[in-house]
Amino acid sequence: MVTRRDFIKTSAFAAAGTGLAFHPSQEPPQKENSIGKMITIADVDSDFEREPLLRPFGFKGGYMREIWQTVARLQSSSGVAKTGLCSQSVLWSDARVFASHSESGGNALMYAMTEYGLGLLKGHSYSDPVTLLDELWPQVYEYGKKICATNDLRQTFALNALVGVDNAAWLLYAAENNITDFDRMIPDLYKPALSHHHSKVACIPLMAYTVPVNEIRAAVHEGFFFIKIKIGQPGTQQEMLEKDMARLTEIHQAIGNARTFFTGNGKLPYYFDANGRYESKDTLMRLLDHAKKISAFDQIAIIEEPFAEDLEPDLSDIPVRIAADESAHTDKDVLKCIQMGYKAVALKAIAKTLSMTMKIALVAHEHGIPCFCADLTVNPILVEWNKNIAARLSPFPGIGIGLLETNGHQNYRNWETMRGYHPYENASWTLAKNGVFELDDDFYIKSGGIFMPSSHYEDMFPK
Repeated sequence: MVTRRDFIKTSAFAAAGTGLAFHPSQEPPQKENSIGKMITIADVDSDFEREPLLRPFGFKGGYMREIWQTVARLQSSSGVAKTGLCSQSVLWSDARVFASHSESGGNALMYAMTEYGLGLLKGHSYSDPVTLLDELWPQVYEYGKKICATNDLRQTFALNALVGVDNAAWLLYAAENNITDFDRMIPDLYKPALSHHHSKVACIPLMAYTVPVNEIRAAVHEGFFFIKIKIGQPGTQQEMLEKDMARLTEIHQAIGNARTFFTGNGKLPYYFDANGRYESKDTLMRLLDHAKKISAFDQIAIIEEPFAEDLEPDLSDIPVRIAADESAHTDKDVLKCIQMGYKAVALKAIAKTLSMTMKIALVAHEHGIPCFCADLTVNPILVEWNKNIAARLSPFPGIGIGLLETNGHQNYRNWETMRGYHPYENASWTLAKNGVFELDDDFYIKSGGIFMPSSHYEDMFPK
């Protein structure tokens, strides 16, 4: 773990993020959101840590070896200061940026966008975080296109860069308005999509390309029952398909006979994530045909983001539930995905910001599309931000509870140390038991601990 407070002090990026006028959105804010007092951001700061992974983490045809944990700090004119966390994922946000830079270089670009966004906020006033993000992220996105030297940078790259900034804005908003729980913090406009209080949320582990089958079998023996499997392996489309079919066969032989009482047929649900690697429906259908051949087809609950978003295929004839993830950058994109035939949405408050996630969840709710929460291999505190969303979503069809993917425990070298940064590290609801998080009154009263400061991250800033 390495802290580099001198990064932004010496980088040429620093000047780009300060002293700029903030240009408000041309669209008037929604009155339903504007329920708080006006808050002026008097000062900003940021820092980051580099957290190594246990082994190269493969998806989208690439491999990550570390994840930068960035911290954004906002201080109001009244003297209240709050910090928000972000786990950066350049590979997930834009695989082309990841491939065209060193791993550290790609992370530095995203961090520069975080710093730029903070610079825009200094001296700015806001009354609700959703409208603030609506005004901020398009400007950060335009800046990102310049420094990444690409006119078609993925919008999720900018949103990922602003997760910590958005979280800090929410915490500052809550503090200034005497809000101490997540339910009260949700604006009325978005409450219909986030109205449940599940007593259990399924904990979904991730089986990336390099996870040994014996570890997958061990996870099932521990009680994990909803299994996420990365497909879309490196190589040509034919090579990818052959590798994916072999991987599915290997995994199904290992865990296909395991049983769970959470599904009607007692079988484990499989959740495939292709991260847009399949270039045609025909290739995907060949994978599904293979699943039928090995008797795994009826266990496929979700296939997430099989196609690149620029393909825009008709999904109506694909006989499994297709979920949108990367292509659902914003609430407007989700509506388009629904019209294309997507039947589920992966929410990522820890990747696309809490503000944008609320807007996405509302659109999905209004169209009867189920949602679940997917991970970005985030730190333990950010797991709680995601869990607060998963706990309040409508039950997922065929399962009857909320779904939350979390894979940090599988991938971070220093996971147990990072757990120590959680203000309630010993709370029962921080750990999965028999494949589920059990969420009691204590979880809802404390909102997963997100309102409590973490001394580790607070100590990164001078007093």
